[in-house]
Amino acid sequence: MRTRHSTLAYELFIAPFADFDFMRRALVATLALALGAAPIGVFLMLRRMSLMGDAMAHAVLPGAAVGFLVAGLNLFAMTLGGLVAGLVVALLAGAIARTTNLKEDASLAAFFLVSLALGVALVSARGSNIDLLHFLFGNVLGLTRATVLLIAAISTCSLGLLALIWRPLVLECVDPGFLRSVSRTGAPVHIAFLALVVLNLVAAFQALGTLLSVGLMMLPAITARFWTRDITVMILFAVGGGVLSGYLGLLLSFHNGLAAGPSIILVAGALYLGSVLSGSVGGVLRRLVPKPHLEA
Repeated sequence: MRTRHSTLAYELFIAPFADFDFMRRALVATLALALGAAPIGVFLMLRRMSLMGDAMAHAVLPGAAVGFLVAGLNLFAMTLGGLVAGLVVALLAGAIARTTNLKEDASLAAFFLVSLALGVALVSARGSNIDLLHFLFGNVLGLTRATVLLIAAISTCSLGLLALIWRPLVLECVDPGFLRSVSRTGAPVHIAFLALVVLNLVAAFQALGTLLSVGLMMLPAITARFWTRDITVMILFAVGGGVLSGYLGLLLSFHNGLAAGPSIILVAGALYLGSVLSGSVGGVLRRLVPKPHLEA
C-alpha cells in the first residue's frame, strides 16, 4: 500500500518534470520569473501603482512586434524591441504627467490602449493567428533553452539592481516626503524602478505573453499582503506564492490538458482568493472573529 501511494505521488507531482524536457524548462522559467518579478510586484502594490504593471505589460507588445517584423521569432530582436518600447512608454507617460494636468495613471491608460492595438496590428500584418496567440498568451511549454537562460539572466540582474536601490525604494514607499528632504535620489530611484518593471515584464512576456505577463508579478504580491505587514517577509511570501503557482499550474496543465499560462495564473488567483478569506492580516474570516480583550 505504501509503495503504491509513493508511486502515485511520484506520477502526479514529480514524473512530469523528470520525464519531459519541456516541463523542466517551463518550471525553471516560472521559478526564475517568481524570483525576479514578485518583489517588484510588492513595491508596485505598496506604491499604489498596481495597475501600472498591466499597462506596462501591454506597452512591451509593439516593440516585440517590431522585432518580429524585422527578424521573425528571433529572441534577441523581440526582447530588445520590447525593452525599448516599455522604457519609452514609461518615460513618455511620466513626462506627460509632469508637463500637463493629466495624471500618470491616465497617461499610462492611454498608452496602454494604443500600444495593445498597435502591437496586434503589427503582428497581424505579417504573422498568422498562431503568432498572434503566442504574443498575447505566450507559450511557456515551448520555451527553448536560450529563452530560459535569458529569463534567468534578467531575474538575476533584477535582483542585483533591486538590492542596490533597496533602502531608498523602501523609504519612498514608507515616507516619500522625508526621502525628498534628505536626498536627491528619489528621481533616479524611480527611473531605476521603472526599468526593473519593464525588464521583468519583458522576461515574463517570453513565457506568458502580453496579457498574462503581469500575473506572476502582481497576484503573489497582493496575496502576500493578507499575511504580513513587514516588507521583507511580504516579498518572501510573494516569491513563495509565485513559485507554488508556477509548479501547481504546470501540473494542472499537464494532467488536465489545459493551457499552461492560464493554469499558472488561475492557481495564483486561487491562492489570492484563499488569502482574502483566511489571511491573518485583514482576511474576511479574521475580521469576523472577535479579538480577545485588549488585543491591539
